[in-house]
Amino acid sequence: MSSLSVRIPDELFEKLNKLAKKTRRTKSSFIKQLIEENIEDLEYAYMALERMTDKHAKYLSTEEVEKQLEL
Repeated sequence: MSSLSVRIPDELFEKLNKLAKKTRRTKSSFIKQLIEENIEDLEYAYMALERMTDKHAKYLSTEEVEKQLEL
C-alpha cells in the first residue's frame, strides 16, 4: 500500500482530529473514505470538462438523439 502526505489548514486538521478521537478511528481511515467516495465524481467532472473543450466533439440536438434512438 502506498502512502501520501498532504498539508491541510489547521482548522480542518482539528476537525478531523476531533472526529477521529470521538469515533476511535484513525484520521487516515476518514481521508481514505473521503477519497474513495469522491474520486469518481471528480474523474467524471474532469472528463466532462475535457469533452466540453474538445474542438472536434460532435454535439447532437434532442431531435437528432431521438431519431438515432428511434424514439
